[in-house]
Amino acid sequence: MAMARQSQASPQSFKFRRASFEMLTDCLANLNEKNKDNLRSLSTSSGIFKEKIIFEYTLQICQELRLDPPTAYHAVELLQKFMVKHITNLLTPAGASRVETSAREDAAFEQLQGKFVLIVFSCVQLASKLSLHSQIIDINMGVRFLRSVGLDFSKQAVLESELMVLKGLEFRLDPPNPLTYVEILLEVLGHNEPSAPVERLHHLCCHLLQFVSLQRRTLYNALLAVTTESRNPTAEQREKFMAVTEDCMLLGVGVIAAAAFILHVKDWEQVVKELSHITGISTTSISDFARVTLVLVVETPANGQ
Repeated sequence: MAMARQSQASPQSFKFRRASFEMLTDCLANLNEKNKDNLRSLSTSSGIFKEKIIFEYTLQICQELRLDPPTAYHAVELLQKFMVKHITNLLTPAGASRVETSAREDAAFEQLQGKFVLIVFSCVQLASKLSLHSQIIDINMGVRFLRSVGLDFSKQAVLESELMVLKGLEFRLDPPNPLTYVEILLEVLGHNEPSAPVERLHHLCCHLLQFVSLQRRTLYNALLAVTTESRNPTAEQREKFMAVTEDCMLLGVGVIAAAAFILHVKDWEQVVKELSHITGISTTSISDFARVTLVLVVETPANGQ
């Protein structure tokens, strides 16, 4: 699908206003369904492998290898999906008793500790193969890179890790990617509102999305406080809020709304209303996300990502 190809482009090469109405409709419907499927299958471990230190490390690998930004977002999504399944399988083998499961925990986490960096790299490697605009990271390149950062893994180890991730994901390599949501929502916004400066918005959205990803925990904690009107939300409120932290559609419209405010887009409220019309997300939810993001941007030191 041509639109899917566009969505993987780098910020510099992304072109707007070229997709037909029918294609936009299909893409938006497809993304919405993927988002709903993802929210229906959440686990208690959702988001754990999207924390700042992991996203930062993944982004650093992609920068070192000169991979486009979408590769980092996709790699983190693959990592999150794989690690939840992998840890579950390690700790709860078929037929194991509760005592046996407890006894396996130390061994399992020790095993993961030695391989986690390689697993992260394998997710980057797979993500690079799915991008039409990044170079593909093959085994030889992977081994050279890992050795350049002091990690001595053989070609066999790199290959086995990649296959392990592939099998763990059941060869399903298309989880929701937050940057894709932002880009397609901008495309639809530009179609519905021809005067919207989507090219300028896209450039700023890329920076804001990276900022939000690095400040993920702080941002969602602040949004939880706003949503519940409480500085000390209950365990039940936190559990219900988990779906919000994994909602790529909300993340997309929130980032766009924040970018529109920063750029002083005329009739900012109209942009929020249009985003609400496109996605079905309330204007209140979009405005709350944008305001929390903007406050965090203002309060975060320039070097405090």
